[in-house]
Amino acid sequence: MWSDSHAHLTDERFAADRDAVIARARAAGLTRLVTVASHLGDGDGCAELAAAHDFIWFAVGVHPHEAKHWSLETARGIARTARRPKCLAIGEIGLDYHYNLSPPKDQRAAFREQIALARDLGLPIVLHTRAAWDDTFAILRDENAAALGGAFHCFSGGPEEAHQALQTGFLLSFAGPLTFKTAGALREAAALVPLDRCLVETDAPYLTPHPRRGERNEPAHVRLVAERLAEVHGTSPEAIAAAVRGNLDRLFRIAETASAP
Repeated sequence: MWSDSHAHLTDERFAADRDAVIARARAAGLTRLVTVASHLGDGDGCAELAAAHDFIWFAVGVHPHEAKHWSLETARGIARTARRPKCLAIGEIGLDYHYNLSPPKDQRAAFREQIALARDLGLPIVLHTRAAWDDTFAILRDENAAALGGAFHCFSGGPEEAHQALQTGFLLSFAGPLTFKTAGALREAAALVPLDRCLVETDAPYLTPHPRRGERNEPAHVRLVAERLAEVHGTSPEAIAAAVRGNLDRLFRIAETASAP
């Protein structure tokens, strides 16, 4: 019934009980789970998890935090991993000016080059943007990223950013912050997004939704995000689940990959 469009199953916080976390996701009714590379060199681990489980797919890319390490060899490694079965997207890629763990110039260069790589591979992109809306939208326009398609992972903007994001043609994915008491502007933004443009995610092990805050997040909690999105839209959780699954399948062309229940 449920879909988690973005989690990090290879994160070290799952090292001790990863199999149990995956089993709980399956028991909770997940039929779609996308695990996204957490760090450089992590893509093959994601690919192996996807190969081992019929309801898991993966994405690979260089996070803006690690953009300073971008190189031709890195690009070749991502391209190689992206050709493995069940890779759905290049990501997460983008800009993060909040932490600036890589210089903004390096972030912008790696972002552009990974959009070009996605174009060469015929894949959509998964975006990370934080405190960098103007540059993100400018690069998406410059690189004609709308032709690739993609999703704003863990969308964190308000109504104005949601409007601009919708103009890119991308989907907007909502995570645990949608359930936080202080997230009024985010819920206003979510209310503006048509259901055929919405995804939900956990970003596990991060951003645990209410009322589980303080715990490590995991994909089984995606239901809590979907239920909050249903309240925002005045519809049922089942309607959200059906819309999100259809959106995920369409964006990532899941029917064209192996093991699509």
